[in-house]
Amino acid sequence: MLVVKGLTSHYGRIQALHGVDIAVRPGQLVALVGANGAGKTTLLRAISGVQPASGGSIDFQQQDISRLVASRRVRAGISQVPEGRQVFAPMSVEDNLLLGAFTRSKGEIGPSLAAVHELFPILHEKRHLPAGTLSGGQQQMLAMARALMAKPKLLLLDEPSMGLAPLIVQEIFRLIQKLRDQGITILVVEQNARAALSIADQGYVMELGRIVMSGRGAELLKDDKIRQAYLGM
Repeated sequence: MLVVKGLTSHYGRIQALHGVDIAVRPGQLVALVGANGAGKTTLLRAISGVQPASGGSIDFQQQDISRLVASRRVRAGISQVPEGRQVFAPMSVEDNLLLGAFTRSKGEIGPSLAAVHELFPILHEKRHLPAGTLSGGQQQMLAMARALMAKPKLLLLDEPSMGLAPLIVQEIFRLIQKLRDQGITILVVEQNARAALSIADQGYVMELGRIVMSGRGAELLKDDKIRQAYLGM
């Protein structure tokens, strides 16, 4: 579904990505792990079109989307849940969800709202409240539901467990698995390497803008280098 080849990206004179290669197959849950500053968020932003690529290619469903603006990539089927959730705090929960459906026809919005309410019942309960009144975990659910309103073929998740209590993290990862089981292809960036790799079909390890290791999630969890560097074992 997604093939990134030799991708480079810069912030001014500073190169953030150095020839990154990754692939995501339909229906897979792929985890990208690494330390702060490794380039994980930059890679997601380059895939979604928010961060310009300076070289390489991004193929989505066998089409080169490297030059497409971000809104066209959403229409093509890519939705990103940004780091830090970034909900529109003064707006209601329901209006946040409706913003996520800007590419959809009016007839599609109702069924999509019903689907995300079924997946995240708390959002239906609080649909008229300002999004800023939700807890951190509920805001993460809202950010995920907003992205799902676009009916994506590929869901990009950036640090979904950031700043959340352990029990809420478990719930978020349970929901991510449920989305994968429903057939949504997912690429998740996560500092919680243990949680991410334990549910991932495929994993990539990133350091200083480069992919330094890849393999099945369960295999990477057993790797001594990964255990020492990211799991504290």
